[in-house]
Amino acid sequence: MDVKRDPAILKKKKQRQAILAGLGVIALIAVSVWVMNLEPAVPTVDKNAAWTGKVVRGPLVREVKGSGTLVPEDIRWITATTQGRVERILLQPGAKVTPNSVILELSNPDLRQAVTVAELALQTAEAALANRRAQLSTERLQFENSVANAKSDLEQRELQFAADQELNKIGLLAALQLKQSQAAVDRARNTLALEEKRLAMSRESEQSQIAPQESDVTRSRAAYELVKGNLADLQVKAGMTGELQVVPVEVGQQVGGGANIARVADPSRLKAQIRVSETQTRDVRIGQTAVVDTRNGKVNGVVARIDPAAQNGTVGVDVTLEGPLPQGARPDLSVDGTIELERLDNVLKVQRPSFSQDNATIQLYRVSADGNAIRVRVTLGVSSVAEVEVKEGLNEGDEVVLSDMAAFEAFDRVRIGR
Repeated sequence: MDVKRDPAILKKKKQRQAILAGLGVIALIAVSVWVMNLEPAVPTVDKNAAWTGKVVRGPLVREVKGSGTLVPEDIRWITATTQGRVERILLQPGAKVTPNSVILELSNPDLRQAVTVAELALQTAEAALANRRAQLSTERLQFENSVANAKSDLEQRELQFAADQELNKIGLLAALQLKQSQAAVDRARNTLALEEKRLAMSRESEQSQIAPQESDVTRSRAAYELVKGNLADLQVKAGMTGELQVVPVEVGQQVGGGANIARVADPSRLKAQIRVSETQTRDVRIGQTAVVDTRNGKVNGVVARIDPAAQNGTVGVDVTLEGPLPQGARPDLSVDGTIELERLDNVLKVQRPSFSQDNATIQLYRVSADGNAIRVRVTLGVSSVAEVEVKEGLNEGDEVVLSDMAAFEAFDRVRIGR
């Protein structure tokens, strides 16, 4: 049979169920909010993959590095003064040479003929000059003879005039004859003066009269010496003491005038030509000290020249070496160069992160004693090859992660695995 339920009891039961349901909803909302406010799990970074360094205080030496080669300071390309055919190569690259060492021999039959023609032209010009000088000498002798005759005639006329004066005094010679004798003396004196003037004019004009012949001789001699020198240059000499580096020709090859046929250098005087990244050369100056590593030893040097233009993202810098060269140093040897820009004393510094730039603000993970690393903003200053100045964001003794942490950029905190 059916039992009648009390309405009051049913009402209380429904109220209790509603309260429980409300509490359940509130609990669910609270749990959801709590879960939503939970921080994401801290990722762990393998200690072997995290390169760290400590912030220290001390001197910072700013340096830039570059690579290049050793090259001789004194290099001479020997060129062919005239065209010719390579007959013999007497020395090979690597040979020690002196200024008179013959490296190779050329041949040129046309040049030999030109020397003969030039020599004959010189001899002809010299003969013409000698003949003209002989003619002028003969003319000068004739003028000198005329002067001597005029002097002799004058002396005779003067003696005759003196005798006529004595005869005139005693009345044995008429006055008219005395005047004729006086006139003869005057004519003889005038003749002597004229002959002396002609002799002087002849001497004065003698140099101008032989000048054309002398000019011909000078021109012919210059032409002869030129072709003669070209003929002698067929025996190609080193022209300096050093080492033969390159002979870019072969026997039987025809070379033209001005072609490079050998290169000689002094291997005892080398310099380093290094290439430095164009972004790092703004502070490089002539006179700065440098260290060149030949991989067999190091040698100090000084920056002597900087290329005015960049090439393929680098700038060439010449470093003059000081002191004895390491054993094995030779031209074209690959070297590394380190140029010292400046020295800063008592600065806060750290090993240079792989992604850092001068005067930039970056984010680094600072490692605490419990192994957690928190990301902080760090302001950097000037940098060297291996270190960089710390201006803000870190203190002395802090340990920071220096390796690339781009994979964890979404996390402000990481844990360094032990």
